[in-house]
Amino acid sequence: MEIITTHTNADLDALASMVAAQKLYPGAVMVFPGTLLRNVEEFMALHKDTLNVKSVKEIKPELVKKVILVDTKTPGRLDKLAGLLQKPGVEVHIYDHHPPCEGDARGTLEVIGMVGATTTLLIEKIRQLRLPVTPLEATVFALGIYEDTGCLTFSNTTARDAEAVSFVLARGANLAVVNNFLDRPLTEKQRLLLKTLLVSAEYHDVNGIRFLLAQGKVDEFVAGLDLLTHKLVDFAHLDAVFTVVEMEESVYVVARSSVPEVSVKDILEELGGGGHPSAASAIVRKAKIVNVTDRLLEIIRARVKPPATASAIMSSPVKTITPTTVIEEAGRIMLRYGHSGLPVLKGEQVVGVISRRDVEKALQHGLGHAPVKGFMTSRLVSVSPDVPVSGVRELMIRHDIGRLPVLKEGKLVGIVSRTDVLRTLHGEVENRHQKVYSVCNHEIRYKNIKELIYRGLPEEYSGIMERAGIIANKLGFKIYAAGGVVRDLLLGMECLDIDLVVEGDGIEVARALGQYYDSRVRIHPKFHTATVLFPGGQQVDVATARVEFYQYPAAMPQIETSSLHQDLYRRDFTINAMAVSLNESDFGEIVDFFGGREDLERGLIRVLHNLSFIEDPTRLLRGIRFEKRYYMNLEPQTLKLAREAVRSKMLAKVSRERIWEELKHILQEQRPGLALSRLRELGIFEFLFPTVDCIPVEPVLDELPLSINVLRAWNPVGQGESWMSYLIALLHLTEQEQADTLCRHYNLANRQRDKVLKTLAGWRKAVDALGKGNGGTMSELVKQVAGLPREAYPLLLTYLPDYASRSRFRRVLSAVYYDRPAITGKDLLSLGFKPGPSFKAAMEALWQARLDGLVRTRQEELSYVKEYLSGYEGAIKSV
Repeated sequence: MEIITTHTNADLDALASMVAAQKLYPGAVMVFPGTLLRNVEEFMALHKDTLNVKSVKEIKPELVKKVILVDTKTPGRLDKLAGLLQKPGVEVHIYDHHPPCEGDARGTLEVIGMVGATTTLLIEKIRQLRLPVTPLEATVFALGIYEDTGCLTFSNTTARDAEAVSFVLARGANLAVVNNFLDRPLTEKQRLLLKTLLVSAEYHDVNGIRFLLAQGKVDEFVAGLDLLTHKLVDFAHLDAVFTVVEMEESVYVVARSSVPEVSVKDILEELGGGGHPSAASAIVRKAKIVNVTDRLLEIIRARVKPPATASAIMSSPVKTITPTTVIEEAGRIMLRYGHSGLPVLKGEQVVGVISRRDVEKALQHGLGHAPVKGFMTSRLVSVSPDVPVSGVRELMIRHDIGRLPVLKEGKLVGIVSRTDVLRTLHGEVENRHQKVYSVCNHEIRYKNIKELIYRGLPEEYSGIMERAGIIANKLGFKIYAAGGVVRDLLLGMECLDIDLVVEGDGIEVARALGQYYDSRVRIHPKFHTATVLFPGGQQVDVATARVEFYQYPAAMPQIETSSLHQDLYRRDFTINAMAVSLNESDFGEIVDFFGGREDLERGLIRVLHNLSFIEDPTRLLRGIRFEKRYYMNLEPQTLKLAREAVRSKMLAKVSRERIWEELKHILQEQRPGLALSRLRELGIFEFLFPTVDCIPVEPVLDELPLSINVLRAWNPVGQGESWMSYLIALLHLTEQEQADTLCRHYNLANRQRDKVLKTLAGWRKAVDALGKGNGGTMSELVKQVAGLPREAYPLLLTYLPDYASRSRFRRVLSAVYYDRPAITGKDLLSLGFKPGPSFKAAMEALWQARLDGLVRTRQEELSYVKEYLSGYEGAIKSV
């Protein structure tokens, strides 16, 4: 027997999720584990015959073999059905949108996503399977999504929820029914309780966060406390609301939060509850309201974080100019650093601010030579570092300005832009618990990935990162792991390329790290970077946060120290522009200024600004490499910019060495053929390989990974460099002269070029010989194969058409690797022959004779070489 169940006090999302799950598990029985919320009761009163949901009393738990659990993964919320989750032989599938908690149930299948409603996750599965949906089912689904997202207005709502609503509306969801069950009037008992809550409401302030605490006590259970809490939210307009009501020997707590500093999920978990950061609830059994309220206030005081301040979001150090700086130079500085405005300093005093708009207006009037003091805004509005972000926002709105200098004791310490404020007040709140799915599973990733660092990296690397944070703390610096390691941790992939970024002195941190681990440190002062080489072979790069600017398109960047924000902004794509803090106070906290997590989730490769491919055209190759490695897509605007860069022939401005470096990275991917085909689609391939026809070799490139894996299984050692195998396959239909020219164009080493040319000269003969059933003796076959580089073997295997020829190839490789004569040159010396060229010829002849079965034993080998050398001109016995 299979059952679909959910949590007690089931809401509309729970009901809708059960109905949706039954579409995926048509033989399963829907079971309510306990009580229902009032609107669910009313809906079921009308539709019980159609939906046919059982109670626990109507099933036999001992017959259950599979449990499909929706809208919860907390065993304590299943009442009598909780025991099934631990019962041997019972398979558990989980669909839920709540963040994980300690003690969560685990399933053989888990579909977890930080969306507004669990119903959304199940609708996505229904859409994938193209299952039909009736108007009644669509209406139920709409009820579930609209209730849990506040009609798509709650902060936990995602684009996926909106897409799910669009889907159900297109299938006949009845909004009149939806409105009827969502906009439900209060009962008399609810009105009386709401009045009690309003009278008892207390206003509190903790760390600058203002919240309301409302209490009440009633003799019998009153449903809909979540609805009453929403009424209080609408009334209070505060950062958070907590409702505490004692009913029937239990205390019920419902909480709502509108700010990231208050995670009501974390707070109510300590009372045994759970939910979302912005909406949570708890039930404390056999408790008194006074005790629960006191405990709740203790938890709030301990848990509520101070609000973000100007110092936390400001950019520092600040690029400044003087009153005498000319307009034209101010414009160049803004362009170079990507700033929309600059503070103007006279000595150490801020005397004004000039915006890009001011500069552009002056330039339009031909005043590029004029000093900025005539155009800057002298009416200075500034903030101190400890002003909350909400205060910064109010100042910007009141004075209609886009940036505020941050002054400490009259000195400029940073600057806050309108973008910084919006990102903090909106972007970070929305993304705070945004998940990113792994390619392989559905494990949720949160803003703090401390657990992922310990789980996803070898212990020695996570230990190095921990130690780096401790060292940075002692030095008074902020330190982060940045770039690819954050991306790959979020994707659940291994990455041992660790880059650390320091807001301070990266070289000083590297020296201290090297001293602690007794490791070598290579310092690159010009680039403000250092590499720590650990005794165990690990390598970590440490850099001072820096900004790059390009003096002309495709130039090598000029480097200056800067803030983390600017350091990340200089990077190629948003998915590579994330960082994670390593300082002890916030170890594991992700810094994502540019929406990298969202792009990872959506499978998009996005540049950070429109000049990205102009400044560094090699990003074209890098973007395609990432696109195919992670099975993602260039975001539409990024694709448009890429095509424009190709049309403008930007890669022609880049040195051959830099292009080859990126090409080699592509050839080192697991499936380079995908990226090379994409290069052809975008018109880049013909620039990189003008004499190579990509289309005929694409099928070979697609097959090559399999051939490489087969060869690795045949012989785990001696595979050579895989990227060379792909280069050989790419060029194998090219004329030798043209291939030679290409190799020289990209400055390949002589040995690498020789491997390509040897393959082009002999691969066809080798394939022909191996493909024939009577293709000569074993020694002749070995001679054909052994004359080619090992990197050519995957190409040969790809061309062999059948099992017989491939088996023949395997025997030949076995002979090449393992079937060698038993005797050595020492044995020839013992026979009395003098060393010389004859030794090599004799051993070669012996090997061929052994391959062809003419000699088998050691004695036969000795007799063979003795006879061979006796007749060999110049083979003279030693005296």
